[in-house]
Amino acid sequence: MSMDLPVVVGVDGSEPSLRAVDWASDEAVLRTVPLRIVNACLWERYEGAALAHDLGKPAGGLPQDLVRDAVRRAGTRHPDLKVTSEVVFEEPEYALVRESRNACALVTGTRGRGGMTEALLGSVSLTVAGHAHCPMIVVRGSHDNQARAGRQGRIVVGVGEKTTLDFAFEEARRRAVPVEAVRAWRCPAHETTDHPLLAGEPARLHEQQAVQALDAALQDAPAGVELRRRTAEGYARTVLVDASHHADLLILGARRRPRHFGLQLGRVAHGVLHHSACPVVIVPEQA
Repeated sequence: MSMDLPVVVGVDGSEPSLRAVDWASDEAVLRTVPLRIVNACLWERYEGAALAHDLGKPAGGLPQDLVRDAVRRAGTRHPDLKVTSEVVFEEPEYALVRESRNACALVTGTRGRGGMTEALLGSVSLTVAGHAHCPMIVVRGSHDNQARAGRQGRIVVGVGEKTTLDFAFEEARRRAVPVEAVRAWRCPAHETTDHPLLAGEPARLHEQQAVQALDAALQDAPAGVELRRRTAEGYARTVLVDASHHADLLILGARRRPRHFGLQLGRVAHGVLHHSACPVVIVPEQA
């Protein structure tokens, strides 16, 4: 895969998508790759916006105007960054999944108008997150129109396959911050016991297994990255969302199953995408 593949960001003119432009611009600079800005809309919506534009009525702006504003914003933030852009007349989810084939990362906001980056309860972002061919970054956790530099000084990764961990290590190296690798564990209710001398045994066993799994997953971690390990009792999605409050980036993997189109986003990914306090990366993994 070429090292010059761009960071691609989907825009629709909404404030969340402009924050995504900021974040994607910073990511492209960190990776020393170009930025590609894409707006996708159906031709009928474009015609409606064009007619309203001609009549002087507000309609959210023409796609070309939205893209031009996004290009200008990226150029103001990073004057030396190479930026390309395109307006695509098709369903946003199809356009972004296709764009992900030739991207090193795909960035969207959490909500928007016109369907490019809807609220994650909607179908577009979940469809794209479930089928993207490269890591997808959903910019969350800010409620104004600025994407700020990291304040927490750490990246959190939910321990999974090597692909996900390698992505986390690379991001940490670029940002010069430590990685906190998290493994959740639970003691099933049927394993608890009323005997006071034995009550803690099942829980200790599950915690010990989580520690061993964490150690095994991290045994090939690169020497140049500061690594922190943490096991926590609870559902994985709850543990990760809690960790997101103290992270600049939360990374987790999604399994790509053989003979199945795209990824299967399970409860953990859904829960984290909906509730994380910081940007989330979904990394495609092979089952």
